[in-house]
Amino acid sequence: MPAAPNRDLETFDNPAPERDYTIRIDIPEFTCLCPKTGQPDFAELRLEYVPDRLCLELKSLKLYIWSYRDEGAFHEAVTNRMLADFAAATEPRFMRLTAEFNVRGGLYTSVVAEHRKPGWLSPEPVHLPEVR
Repeated sequence: MPAAPNRDLETFDNPAPERDYTIRIDIPEFTCLCPKTGQPDFAELRLEYVPDRLCLELKSLKLYIWSYRDEGAFHEAVTNRMLADFAAATEPRFMRLTAEFNVRGGLYTSVVAEHRKPGWLSPEPVHLPEVR
């Protein structure tokens, strides 16, 4: 197999560090194991961030996500661990990781974790008029 799962997150230089802009990455096929039963857990992850100097490289992100496939993890713990790893690798201005786990025992779990660089303020949203 040419690639194997690993936790080595690679980055590249932000091509527009002078500007606040948002990167959104949808990850529809996250899997890990329930730490109590060993059964698989499935989730859709949504990573959103405002980069500072660095951006996440997508192939390394894919291999990182894959590394959880055979690991037991509580939803809350795995979401916060991933956010901490992503934020440590990129030191973003802002980062949010949303994990929407599929039903288990009749319950759906959503976990949202955020990181904010000290002193960074979100720009005020611009509302444009609707065109009809």
